[in-house]
Amino acid sequence: MKILRTKNAVKSFCLNLQLNKITIGFVPTMGALHQGHLDLIKKAKDNTGSVIVSIFVNPTQFNNIEDFEQYPKSLHNDLELLENIGVAAVFIPENQEIYPDKPILKIDFGLLEQRLEGAFRPGHFNGVGIVVSKLLNIVKPDKAFFGEKDLQQVAVIKRLVMDLSFDVEIVVVPTVRDKDGLALSSRNLRLNPVERNKALTLFRMLSYAKSELFNGGAWLDILLHVKHEFSQISDVRLEYFELVHAEDMSKQDSFNKDIPLSICVAAYVGKVRLIDNIPVNH
Repeated sequence: MKILRTKNAVKSFCLNLQLNKITIGFVPTMGALHQGHLDLIKKAKDNTGSVIVSIFVNPTQFNNIEDFEQYPKSLHNDLELLENIGVAAVFIPENQEIYPDKPILKIDFGLLEQRLEGAFRPGHFNGVGIVVSKLLNIVKPDKAFFGEKDLQQVAVIKRLVMDLSFDVEIVVVPTVRDKDGLALSSRNLRLNPVERNKALTLFRMLSYAKSELFNGGAWLDILLHVKHEFSQISDVRLEYFELVHAEDMSKQDSFNKDIPLSICVAAYVGKVRLIDNIPVNH
């Protein structure tokens, strides 16, 4: 496994693959790798000839400096996992390599960035858009792989790729969960055992809401019950719980079998902010 630390090293490595007509799969990460990341990489290995993973905690997508500073890091363990799974190369740039100067470009995703995550994390998707654009330009992969757990991020990246004509296929991989249903996330490392148990409320309420919708329940009634359930749990604070169109994140108020629907949730468990979602009919 090659460890690449500069843009030029990545470009040289990828050019050699392209000259040999080897398709490139790309999995961008912020490190603290877990089984969800490994599933993305396995999918990439199954669908491309060579896989490159990046590890870069992108500062421009954090609107909370404490969240950025406390983001878990486990580089030694990450490299061991990547070596064992058979990644061709890992790109580990320093901040200065990605941002030699503070970017002045702003990417406006319109209503897509004003809903859900965008409403609670202003500037977040501008930061995502810029770093993903940079990484796609550096690697120039044939396919890039993203997890469905970050549903709104996937929608933003698909829009970015379409509007800017990036020559890459975006592959979305279903959310990976622990046996008890908790969506795998690097942030889970910051939960103590009591908090981790409380975090199960997110998936429990998503599953309840999906079941109720299928059984003909009214969304407003479901939402009121969910909010009540969250309010009964100490040190858990619900930010949003919404039924949305899975492609543009527009809020829906009823079940509609003719459009792709998902239920999305964000909540603080202690000081750790978690997100999750569940597809309803797609």
